[in-house]
Amino acid sequence: MTAPAPGGAPVPNPVPNPVPNPVPNPVPNPVPNPAPNPVPNPAPGQAPVRVARFRSARRVPAALTALAVLAVAGLFLYDLAAVRTHRPGMQWRRELAHQLERHTPADPGVLVLAGALAVAGAVLLFLALTPGLRRILPMRTPGPDAGVRAGLGRKAAAQVLRDRAMEVSGVRSARVAVGRSHVAVRAASHFRELDDVRADLEAVLAVGIGELGLAHAPQARVRVTRAAVGKG
Repeated sequence: MTAPAPGGAPVPNPVPNPVPNPVPNPVPNPVPNPAPNPVPNPAPGQAPVRVARFRSARRVPAALTALAVLAVAGLFLYDLAAVRTHRPGMQWRRELAHQLERHTPADPGVLVLAGALAVAGAVLLFLALTPGLRRILPMRTPGPDAGVRAGLGRKAAAQVLRDRAMEVSGVRSARVAVGRSHVAVRAASHFRELDDVRADLEAVLAVGIGELGLAHAPQARVRVTRAAVGKG
């Protein structure tokens, strides 16, 4: 349609330019988070990284020892101060001095007591030098400069290896005990040859022990017996 102009000539209506449809921005595909790289096994020609065992803090024994030393030192200090102020010493100290005058180091009782104290001291020194925390097995680290250490409990490792052992065909029950250098596995089989079951167990456990990522991989000792009839 056209509208007549004042001079009589029709004026065409302007045709609007078509607005192009906006092109939506493509949505980028979400990038999955990369899975953490497992700690690689040492190469055949490369020496494994030495990982020290976890050491126990031993706060309770240290606190008890400090309290005992403080009590004995305070007792002797009080007795020394009493003697210095011209007061009689404690009865137990006078009795101890009297007994020391009567006995010599060559007496059997003194030798037995000295031996018992020496053995007790050696045991306490051995316990103090041992790392402790035997229930935690150290795991491998990426390198000697890694600032993070990890450990795996023995019960957790035994549970993982037991689950792997139960996946072997012919195994009805399995008991696993994980130590520092060996993994003791006792399995009962209700069918298949025992040698075949043992071979499969050794192969499965070798893979399972490697997947645990322990710093010192223990050796598996597998024992397979025939399951009793009627027992699971």
